[in-house]
Amino acid sequence: MGRAFEFRKERKFKRWAKMAVQFTRLGKEIVMAVKAGGASPDTNSRLKTVMQNAKAVNMPKDRVEAAIKRATSKDEGNYEEIVYEGYAPHGVAVLVETATDNTNRTVANVRSYFTKTNGSLGKTGSLDFIFSRKSVFTFEPKDVDLDELELELIDAGLEDLFVETDEEGNDLAVIHTAYEDFGKMQKALEEKSIETKSAKLERIAQSHHDVTEEQVADVMKLIDKLEDDDDVQAVYHNMAE
Repeated sequence: MGRAFEFRKERKFKRWAKMAVQFTRLGKEIVMAVKAGGASPDTNSRLKTVMQNAKAVNMPKDRVEAAIKRATSKDEGNYEEIVYEGYAPHGVAVLVETATDNTNRTVANVRSYFTKTNGSLGKTGSLDFIFSRKSVFTFEPKDVDLDELELELIDAGLEDLFVETDEEGNDLAVIHTAYEDFGKMQKALEEKSIETKSAKLERIAQSHHDVTEEQVADVMKLIDKLEDDDDVQAVYHNMAE
């Protein structure tokens, strides 16, 4: 069938693997949301947001419902959210968000990934000067007048509004607000009938670190190991693109 078929097959498998990881992480977020605020998205804004994010990545409805049901079970424990900070090789800052039911396992794994790739795990708060926590919303711009919308969203805490291209080549409008303005911006978008593709709290690098192509490969060894760990929810870095 040839190399083209093998290339398409490899890309398909990678896409499936990425989806599986996303579904696992969203399942954890659903459990944490239900434990914190109940099983109804009508009264639990955190759960409502996670369900919207799950829909955006085509997470099957039965998996969402199963996660909610599992979270309401007395036998289901909660996950503890822990952030780890450190440096990859060549001075690249790396911040790792985890959700775990076994902190000893998680810290041991994270520390080993840094050590094996010639990085170093640091103290909590050591990267506060590099990463800023922001509320990030994305939606399809379509027929929306972004210049007008930008003015209308200032009172909701808008800090930045721009358009980027996703992995499929589609345009996505991206909104940044302060961490504490998440709910206010979410409400403003709902009132304007703008359906978000995702609504998340993310870590945005305020400065970037330049590396060579060879050094990028070294840094990616650490990032890949972290992202493959079941306890890891998100990995952020300040490597310049």
